[in-house]
Amino acid sequence: MSAPLELSTDVLVIGGGPAATWAALHARESGADVVLVDKGYCGTSGATAPSGTGVWYVAPDPEKRSAAKASRETLGGHLADHQWMDRVLAQTFTNMERLGTEGRYPFPVDPTTGAQDRTGVQGPEYMRRMRAWIQRAGVRILDHSPALELLVETDGSVRGAAGYQRHENRDYTILAGAVVLASGGCAFLSRALGTNVNTGDGALMAAEVGAEFSGMEFSNAYGIVPAGSTVTKTAYYGYATFFHGDGRVVEGAGSTKGRSVIARTLLQEKVFAQLDRATPDVQRQMRMGQPNFFLQFDRRGINPFTDRFEVDLLAEGTVRGTGGINIVDDTCATTVPGLFAAGDAATRERICGGFTGGGSHNSAWAMSSGTWAGAGAARHARHTKKVTAIDVIGAGRAGLRPEGRQALGAQDVVAAAQAQLLPFEKNYLRSGDRLIAAADELDHLWIDLSAGLAPIGGIERIRSRQAAAMTAVGRWMYRSALSRTESRGMSKRDDHPDLDPRQHHHILTGGLDRVWTATSPAETVLLAHAS
Repeated sequence: MSAPLELSTDVLVIGGGPAATWAALHARESGADVVLVDKGYCGTSGATAPSGTGVWYVAPDPEKRSAAKASRETLGGHLADHQWMDRVLAQTFTNMERLGTEGRYPFPVDPTTGAQDRTGVQGPEYMRRMRAWIQRAGVRILDHSPALELLVETDGSVRGAAGYQRHENRDYTILAGAVVLASGGCAFLSRALGTNVNTGDGALMAAEVGAEFSGMEFSNAYGIVPAGSTVTKTAYYGYATFFHGDGRVVEGAGSTKGRSVIARTLLQEKVFAQLDRATPDVQRQMRMGQPNFFLQFDRRGINPFTDRFEVDLLAEGTVRGTGGINIVDDTCATTVPGLFAAGDAATRERICGGFTGGGSHNSAWAMSSGTWAGAGAARHARHTKKVTAIDVIGAGRAGLRPEGRQALGAQDVVAAAQAQLLPFEKNYLRSGDRLIAAADELDHLWIDLSAGLAPIGGIERIRSRQAAAMTAVGRWMYRSALSRTESRGMSKRDDHPDLDPRQHHHILTGGLDRVWTATSPAETVLLAHAS
């Protein structure tokens, strides 16, 4: 192994997707020195990079924005906060304008008006432009350099991170005045497109320094895919009819409210779909908007508008769910001094409540929360004294520093966690008895991996941390779901099928060896960060 890399900076950003790059940009524009470390290659890794995505972009018209805010309130269980929705709509509008000018993104132009259409982006081009933009701004990027643990002072404040550079085969330590966790959500290695890096690593690191989470019960998103595929573009299935193998229509099946019908049917038999409700004009628009969606069909000689094809559901976890690290003010600061969170790593309940999907609100939240977290981290760093390596300790435990001598492999841990987290009947079609059984299994797995998940070498440490993170996320998710004894947002309970007005609150959770839950009032007005 090569000699370790040691750096010092004002703001360290962990992640390489849209939230991370917007955070890095705004931290740099706030006068901070910025280092960004990405588990993959910044600009190509993560859920956005290989996809086309809509953006919650609404012109500053009061009526239009009121309608935009109201569009998903009921779906989200009325847990969203209008103050945060207003902030995101305003910031997204500003950022998309900047993306088209300073970011040089080539938005399509309406030939009749000459105006740019800024309601969506193509992920590959978007992230290529974001990488180039932050490089021009002076951000230092370390690719293929996953962070493995946060560094803390004796008072518990976060002061950097340590990790491993895969291509250089060396460890690194980066001291910082503040850290932004924009490492994405957790999809449990389900194979959903672009989520191979989204294993909850940031959530585990945050929990190890004492951060709390909110809305983790709303982390059971499943996307519709052609059988054997990885491309989860569920919105397009709004034009689909679903069929049994004998050609009968699956009554009640759909891409939004009827997805549970598809899941229940899949437990018994195969399900087929056909996008037979898309008009010729809509078909053309679909192909232009999401070309990668159709590659899978074209390669197999399938016309999805005229042919029926087998479908499946893939877990997307907190990548398409709304749960994540809780934020406590307008700068996306967490409960831990020096630590900020953005994008899928942070709770999206503020604007979505208990339901969201791909793109749209997610994309708007990534660029907006990234903006606020980056600027907030830069401001925090300005008022923080410099530290040296002897002033900090690594907070990482499970998968890095086992408590016992039992030998346990990362691959076995991943398989055991997935057995509790991926099946429809456990995570999607929820019931108290099944939730308790799965949560208990994950608790036992956590005890075992804490004692015996002992990695050897850099690559094995990455895999071990991924395995530990997936297990931890699953435990917070199921304990939160057990605490919400009703059906609200995407967390539906077979044993509690109705919405309970008395549970109009957020569920907080955290802890490692012992998971805890608590409630927090909904629609809480958050005060602007004073530091």
